[in-house]
Amino acid sequence: MAEEAQSLPELDPVRDNATAEDFKTKNKVYELILYTNPEIEQFPRAQRKLADDIRETMLSILRLVVTLENKHYKKTTLGELDNEVDVLRHLIRLAADPQYMRSRKPCLSLKKYENISRKVNEIGRMIGGYYKSIKK
Repeated sequence: MAEEAQSLPELDPVRDNATAEDFKTKNKVYELILYTNPEIEQFPRAQRKLADDIRETMLSILRLVVTLENKHYKKTTLGELDNEVDVLRHLIRLAADPQYMRSRKPCLSLKKYENISRKVNEIGRMIGGYYKSIKK
């Protein structure tokens, strides 16, 4: 058994332009998608477009984070990523707003809205901190 562990090939090193912050952000976005997807699956049929928009925005954020890992110049991608996170914040807020569909209850309960918002805000803070570190 010890011989097998010694004979395993080494993993490829992390690219010079990717940082540990990239991977943390990607994992947080992944966790957000896994947490939020079951919730938006339960949206009423009349709100499927809103559910699709939330899902597409989360996938776009994931795509941008993966792209960010592979880019040498990151400022533009960070700006796009920040915009997508802001759009997601507003879509989530809309899904929880009782005045959006006055004749129906909100798609997201207050508790679910709080949990999802915390996750989105954490990703936003990570992006902001990453942007500040690149700016220096």
